[in-house]
Amino acid sequence: MTHLQAGGKVLICLWHQQLFAAIRQAGNYSCLHPSVMISQSWDGELVARFMESIGWVAVRGSSSHGGGKALKEMIRRVRETGCAVHILDGPQGPMGKVKDGVVHLAQTTGAVLVPLGISVDRAWYLRSWDRCMVPKPFSRVTLRYGEMIQPVNMESEEELKRQRQQLEAAMTPYLKG
Repeated sequence: MTHLQAGGKVLICLWHQQLFAAIRQAGNYSCLHPSVMISQSWDGELVARFMESIGWVAVRGSSSHGGGKALKEMIRRVRETGCAVHILDGPQGPMGKVKDGVVHLAQTTGAVLVPLGISVDRAWYLRSWDRCMVPKPFSRVTLRYGEMIQPVNMESEEELKRQRQQLEAAMTPYLKG
């Protein structure tokens, strides 16, 4: 929060697996008017409606459909509000693999990457590509923020790959099952 208050920009990064658990905490961040890229699928529509109902901005698109337009809108939104959330391996995986979009978004906007890991003391794990984590009733959901990662100047594919690997290494401990 201090980085944002000082005028910095932040991209909070999490795994698709933890999205459902994160939604329980999303209202705590509504005052920041963050944006989040959500797929144009029917289940994405449900998530988008919920996020908008609590004051977030749902940018519709993904790496598999409408990504270019959505990325441009995310860039605009991060520049405007300074805060966004990015699902690193969504919408279809592979699980635990950071895609290039978040690194481009950080580099273009100057936003730091902030790893977010979510743990749940009791959860079900669905048999989906991401092993979606669903907190059991009355379970404790804990959010853990990692160290900020400064965006790099993308002058080469090697730098892009290195930044992606750095973020993946920071996020891997948060991945479950």
